[in-house]
Order: sequence, then structure tokens, then C-alpha cells
Amino acid sequence: MSNLDGKVVVVAGAAGAAGPPLVSRLLEHGATVIALDRDESKVQALTEGAGAQAAGIGVDLLDEQATRELAQRLLAEHGHVDGLMHLVGGWRGGAGIVESDLADWEWLHDLLIRTLQHTSRAFHDALRDSGGRLAIVSTTQAQQPTAKNASYAAAKAAAEAWTLACAHSFRDTDAAAVIVQIKALLTDAMREAKPQAKFAGYTHVEELAERLVGLWDIPAAELNGTRLCLTP
Repeated sequence: MSNLDGKVVVVAGAAGAAGPPLVSRLLEHGATVIALDRDESKVQALTEGAGAQAAGIGVDLLDEQATRELAQRLLAEHGHVDGLMHLVGGWRGGAGIVESDLADWEWLHDLLIRTLQHTSRAFHDALRDSGGRLAIVSTTQAQQPTAKNASYAAAKAAAEAWTLACAHSFRDTDAAAVIVQIKALLTDAMREAKPQAKFAGYTHVEELAERLVGLWDIPAAELNGTRLCLTP
């Protein structure tokens, strides 16, 4: 298993369903974790008790200047950043190509694409210099869109393209940008609410956390620019 002692990993969107298990797993493996979310109270509660090994910071990732300033501050404090796990997510369904409300696209664009652009730009050089890992959580729908999920699938596909462009920028370095694809996330609370449901093809948040932590076990040359599909 990964030994992340001395590594500084930023988790963007840490207050979401996938955030707590990832933060916990990173801490278990020795990483210093910077948990980011718009709601500072949630990430501070998430990192409470971890001491200097973790910090919960509130930031609006749609504000590129604020994101850049935060990245510069973290570099000044820690000297390096070794990972950016982009967990900022959201979903809105649709009603068809003509019937769907493009306001949903605007919302998804900001949440899924713009936050990724701002964070990846802010931490790009640090990740390149440290041989770090950049990961996003995407969906198999990005390559298999339907009319009713056009906006969501298109936003995810754009996020994937941006990540692959980062991978191209990381070529010939020890850094890697990778896409982790799922069908949907599963939590214990979801199982408790619907004990009879099969949740076929869903990925448990604990499994996702394990796979993200394991990215440091894979050489950059093998990992960079790849899609890791967790859907059976």
C-alpha cells in the first residue's frame, strides 16, 4: 500500500460524499491533507482532530484569483504540493436535446469544468515539479451520452478533455493526470435507505478512495493520460 509520508495532497470538493473517506484514507497513509470546499465549516469538521496533518479551508473555486492565492499560500507553507484530487461534482438530468433547460448546462459547466480549470492551473507547476498526481472523477456517460443526459455528459467529457490536456503537459515528467470513471457513487447511507436495491455498477466511496490513494503506486509513465474505469 502507498506510503504518502511527506506528501501534501489537496482535495477539492472534500465536503461531498467522496471526500470524507478519501481524506481519512490519505491521512492513514501519512499524507498531509488540505481539504477544500466552499463551506468552510464542513471541511473544518472533516479535518478536526488531525492536528497539523490536515487543514480544512473554505474557498470559492469559481474565483480563479482566490484559488491562485490559496495555491501560492500552500506552497509557501509546505514547500510543495504532491496531489490534487478534484472531487467537485454535481448532477442534473435533462428532458432531451430540445426540451432540456440550458441553465442546467451553465450550472454544470461552472461546477464540473470551471473549478477544474481553476484548480489545475493554480497547482499545475507545483504538481509538475513534485511528480504529483492530478485526478478527476468522471463517468462512463462521457463516452456514452444519451439525449436526456446531454448536458451532464458533455460537461464531464469537457472535464476529461481538460484533464487529458494536463496529461499532455505533464509528459516527460514524473507527474500524472488521470481520469477515474464510475457509473455512480454508493454510500452506506444509500444502502441503509434502500436495503433491497442492488445498485448495479455503482462504486462505493471507500473503493474510490482506495483507488485514488493507490495512484502514487503506479509509475507516471503508465498512469499519465489514462482512464481507470471502476465500473464492472
